[in-house]
Amino acid sequence: MSTSEMSRPPNAATAGTGTGTGCPATPEGGARLSKEPPEDTGPVAPPANDGDQSAESSGDVETIRPAHERRRRQVPRPLRRASGPVGALLLWWLLSATGVLSPDTLASPVRVFHKGWNLAADGQLGSAIRVSTQRVIEGFLIGAVAGTALALLAGLFRLGEDLIDSTVGMLRALPWVGLIPLFIVWFGIDEKPKIALVVIAVTFPLYFNIYAGIRGVDPQLVEAGTVLGLTRWGQIRHIVLPGALPGALVGLRYALGSAWLALVFAEQINASNGIGYLMNNAEQFFQTDVIVVCLVVYAVLGLISDLIVRLCTKYLLSWRASFDGA
Repeated sequence: MSTSEMSRPPNAATAGTGTGTGCPATPEGGARLSKEPPEDTGPVAPPANDGDQSAESSGDVETIRPAHERRRRQVPRPLRRASGPVGALLLWWLLSATGVLSPDTLASPVRVFHKGWNLAADGQLGSAIRVSTQRVIEGFLIGAVAGTALALLAGLFRLGEDLIDSTVGMLRALPWVGLIPLFIVWFGIDEKPKIALVVIAVTFPLYFNIYAGIRGVDPQLVEAGTVLGLTRWGQIRHIVLPGALPGALVGLRYALGSAWLALVFAEQINASNGIGYLMNNAEQFFQTDVIVVCLVVYAVLGLISDLIVRLCTKYLLSWRASFDGA
């Protein structure tokens, strides 16, 4: 080490350039070192938290609990879901007991319960439920196959969309009830027109929901599949169909409800058994209790169908995170 280097201040090399140490550079190229110690600002106090200070001073300390502990204090969800129907039933009973609702207008819940018990005891209600359920199952299976096939052809192929979508949209606008006379001419007055009406009610909801689900798949996912080397069938199997599954399940839920709704009209066509047959007979004799029993049976069967679809949705879409509500 040379003498000039030993006499140089330790940080002269960087101070001469005026950078690095923050010392001002002199005109001669050297550095002007300040011998004054840095100003002592004292210990730095942490930033004051007015909220904590006020909470500690007032003793009002809020304890944050996990979400699952907060939910335990709420009313159980099954009870909340049942509160609406139970409230409507209590209101119905109250109006009937006070005479506001006359028996000729609508039978009381107690009378409806006794009538339903009698119909179930003599086997009429069970036989009607079995026949109506069979009609719904047959019509639903045919309609599900037709709606799914049309949606796949229209959703996966442009030529299928051109040939099918506008036709289905046109037929969708036709009213179900208006098709009953035409179905009687075509299929007679036996079981075929009843099942055909259920088929129509099931086909359109499934078609539109599956078609919308296919066309709503993110194109970036399809592009990513192409980059990864997936074939056309691989894209359909691994990207398009899983992406369309939520829409298909929504259509299935709506189709089952429409099937029971169409059955109400279908069983008015020369029916000799079924829930609709009981309702038509009760209408002729002004038996409001029997009519209400049949409507309750329709509602319960629709609720069971909806519950089955909800369970299927929960199982099939368990891989997908969704919003469960606040």
